[in-house]
Amino acid sequence: MKKKKSDAARDASQVRAKKHLGQHFLKDENVAKKIADTLSYKGYEKVLEIGPGMGVLTKYLLDKDTEVHVIEIDTESVEYLENNYLHLRGRIHEKDFLKYDLSEIFKYEQYAIIGNFPYNISSQIVFKVLELRDQIPEFSGMFQKEVAKRICEKEGSKTYGILSVLVQAFYEAEYLFTVPPSVFNPPPKVDSGVLKLTRKEDFSLPCDEKLFFRIVKMGFNQRRKTLRNSLKNLNLPDNLREDAIFGSRPEQLSFQQFIELTQKIEPYAVSDK
Repeated sequence: MKKKKSDAARDASQVRAKKHLGQHFLKDENVAKKIADTLSYKGYEKVLEIGPGMGVLTKYLLDKDTEVHVIEIDTESVEYLENNYLHLRGRIHEKDFLKYDLSEIFKYEQYAIIGNFPYNISSQIVFKVLELRDQIPEFSGMFQKEVAKRICEKEGSKTYGILSVLVQAFYEAEYLFTVPPSVFNPPPKVDSGVLKLTRKEDFSLPCDEKLFFRIVKMGFNQRRKTLRNSLKNLNLPDNLREDAIFGSRPEQLSFQQFIELTQKIEPYAVSDK
């Protein structure tokens, strides 16, 4: 006899990991609890989990003294959560995190973000967090290991890049621990890594922020070239381009030096509007 839809929703075996959504369901309870414990739960009263799947991390978040919301694009997972996590009623949002206006949920409140993030959109998730940084004091979760390492990397490394600079300008980034493929179903082909971002007390930049983003991206888009060459489309005066900082390659500059570079360029260029 064919199962009713509601019965199927209660059965975890009916929630299939979907390749096009980049789903790998975490099955290790100890790892889930460890991820839930990465947040401080201080300075905010709400937490948003991205991609809860069948709630292996969610159950540990619900043990915390916080109001938990989850956002999930997979209909099967949503049905499962609605039938198995009754405490989440009204706080399960069947939306695409990257496209959804989160002010519909959080207005102007402070909240943390956590999750076991799909590899295929993890960098885009971080970029959106940066856009919403005024409201997000803490962020932690699981990435492909090399992406998590890159975000936390310091200048001078070959893997240091756009995300490293932009994240570290506003957050303290900490790589916490590595997770093997065996704790997932289906197992990914690579190791995973958990990181935590803690917003800096003063997270405003002493320069034009849009110009800062533009300069970082322009520099790393031609990372083998010196900044003198990669930023030539800004049409800066020759005397400015002779400054020693323009002889560096982007991976040699810390986020503080990128701020200094932006301050030097600011009188001669305008940011994208």
